[in-house]
Amino acid sequence: MRQFDYSKLKKSSWDGEILSFVAQIREYKGKQELYLRQKPVELKRLIEVAKIQSTDSSNRIEGIGTSSARMRQLVDGRTSPQNRDEQEIVGYRDVLNTIHESYEHIPLKSEIILQLHRDLLAYTEKTFGGKFKNTQNYINEIHADGSTFTRFTPLKPFETPPAVDTICLSYRQALKEQVIDPLILIPIFICDFLCIHPFNDGNGRMSRLLTTLLLYQSGFTVGKYISIEQKIEKTKDAYYDVLGVVSSGWLESKNDYTPFIKYFLGIILNCYRDLEDRLGSMDRKSTPYEIVRKAVENTLGIFSKAQILDLCPSIGSSSVEAALKHLYEEGFILRQGKGRSTTYVRNPDYI
Repeated sequence: MRQFDYSKLKKSSWDGEILSFVAQIREYKGKQELYLRQKPVELKRLIEVAKIQSTDSSNRIEGIGTSSARMRQLVDGRTSPQNRDEQEIVGYRDVLNTIHESYEHIPLKSEIILQLHRDLLAYTEKTFGGKFKNTQNYINEIHADGSTFTRFTPLKPFETPPAVDTICLSYRQALKEQVIDPLILIPIFICDFLCIHPFNDGNGRMSRLLTTLLLYQSGFTVGKYISIEQKIEKTKDAYYDVLGVVSSGWLESKNDYTPFIKYFLGIILNCYRDLEDRLGSMDRKSTPYEIVRKAVENTLGIFSKAQILDLCPSIGSSSVEAALKHLYEEGFILRQGKGRSTTYVRNPDYI
């Protein structure tokens, strides 16, 4: 059976790219902690937006979705699920809320992971929520012609409970003994969790929820304000590619975690950079027009009023709408569609 001992990572060496990622993330974290304490009202809005985006994106990665309007209502608790997909969505919402509100009091133990999995599937008719898998699962690749190829075979059901116990215990010990930086330890744990694939269903979503939990517990709370799950969804192909590379040789303890560590750190660094941009847009000395114009300048392709509103948490909907109208009238942006379907794009001919 595959062995897990994160204390051995103390002997590992990491290349310059990984060390640079870690240093940059810690620098952003230090700079933004003070700013975060100074903007409670605006940050509350960022949190609300990030929760919706995280719930939406993490489920969409697994092919689960609903309309944007329904998603907002479900995450806000203003409606009840109407179908199977929405049952899955509100389960994710509840677990994410639990992590947001109580992450300091959620120890990383297999029984806690089972409880979170139970809550993830609580609204569905599935009977295996909160239970480890009872049948062998496989990581399959579907080809264009419809044929499938088994890319990886996870641990067997009887091997799963002790394996999850071991990675949790080894993670806690490595963290306590400061074996390696948490920013490197977390993606290694997540890789092992995904390769164990402990559940009949919900493994991907649970891995992303655990990512958020472990980052928060180590002081990296950027996911509260900028959706990590949305960043992963936008780079889904790369996400699956690096997981495929990492799983090679995993059963024999000969795999290389480096590609996933770099992918993971790149996502977190991108979130911190995004947060700094958003915090910059909260400068009270700027007018709503200036704030919206800067957000538009940093946006590529087609965008909507809702997207700009998310990028400008310090101003309200009417101010964003007025600024977009001004930008349209001066020719800086072009308008497409009408009513709720209105979208915009920067005018390539604007001088």
